[in-house]
Amino acid sequence: MRINYDFTDLQAFLAVMETGSFHGAADRIGLSQPAVTRRVMKLEEMLETQLFQRHTRQVSPTLAGKRLKARAEAMLADAEEMTLAMRDETSRFAFQRNQIVTIATIPTVVSGLLSPALQKVHKDGQALRVRILDHSANGVAEAVVSGEADFGICSIPALDPGTDFHPLFDDPMVATFPEDHPLSAQDTVSWEDLMQEAVILPGQGTGNRLLIDEAMAAARVSCRWSFEVGRSTTAIDLVEAGCGIALLPRSSVVGRGRTRSVPLCAPAIRRPVGLLTRRGVRHSETSKALFDAVADAARSQFVSME
Repeated sequence: MRINYDFTDLQAFLAVMETGSFHGAADRIGLSQPAVTRRVMKLEEMLETQLFQRHTRQVSPTLAGKRLKARAEAMLADAEEMTLAMRDETSRFAFQRNQIVTIATIPTVVSGLLSPALQKVHKDGQALRVRILDHSANGVAEAVVSGEADFGICSIPALDPGTDFHPLFDDPMVATFPEDHPLSAQDTVSWEDLMQEAVILPGQGTGNRLLIDEAMAAARVSCRWSFEVGRSTTAIDLVEAGCGIALLPRSSVVGRGRTRSVPLCAPAIRRPVGLLTRRGVRHSETSKALFDAVADAARSQFVSME
């Protein structure tokens, strides 16, 4: 059997039952009187029975109408409950989705920049989950451009016309060695000072290695490395073990004990660190909170050191 009525038909029927007239029902549910009449007649045709006795001044329900009343009320109540439940569920899942922030970042700033920002956001009462994509500088840019990340922390300016680079601070390259190393008493370290040392360099293809190679080429100096590593944390572990001196961005060694870091000179090397966003894309409330927290952490942790 094909069902040929909808919930508005049931609402019209119940309104007539409650008001005792088609005119009163029309006023109650905001339809014209002819529209209410058509909807009730539609129900009667579908059920093949008369629901009301029409009199000159009043309308009275038939036995079939009285029987339908309880069922119609139950059907509408169930429909309303289902609608509210679905709205609540949709809102809940939307809320959860809004709480997930995906950030792409170069690993060297996680400890000194991203971690303090996350601590601040949670301390401020922001309930969010953070998906962290630790990539190379180029990988961060690709994640932002593709929309995989809400924003990125990067060490290269915007290369894609659809992105914007928001500078945070200039990150100098430093020589990092054990606290008891003879060079620890110096305020700066030159490339000549490194000639007789076991040097730990970033791996080929990384943004930091590119900066170092370009600076050495421009200054016509050379540096023979003993260790080449892909991660700054690995380089720091080697330094702490007394294996050599690592050339690293200052941001990657902030807060690391048992080491001392001194700026490189002749030539000095600095990399720009900033936030990378897609042009024209608005942040969600939670994404904006983390974005601002990263900027605040940069000002408190690094800008004052420049």
